[in-house]
Amino acid sequence: MEVEFMTAGTPLPPSMPLPGAVLRLPVSSTAKVMYARMLDAVLTDGIEDVNGILYIRFPIMELSAVLSRSHMTVKRSLKELEEAGLIVRVRQGIGEPNKIYVLIPKTEGTCHE
Repeated sequence: MEVEFMTAGTPLPPSMPLPGAVLRLPVSSTAKVMYARMLDAVLTDGIEDVNGILYIRFPIMELSAVLSRSHMTVKRSLKELEEAGLIVRVRQGIGEPNKIYVLIPKTEGTCHE
């Protein structure tokens, strides 16, 4: 990977969003990176449901590959995010990936801690 020093005029490479409130949550670093990746996916490829709310479909195998983590680590991180109130997973039919709604913290203290 090539790197360079940053100056005032240096353009940033493509980046993923991560709300500051998420950094202070008691979830693993993997869960935080996963949240940023899923939030980025919603912003770029989100699917609108009948209520106009965006969701994504991100199968566990795909998440594992994108994050370079095991299936068990991905499942554990998804559970952490769900328990922290940052995602809602809605089951679909057998063999279908879940709908994942990525929730945005309104203020610093709105996530379940």
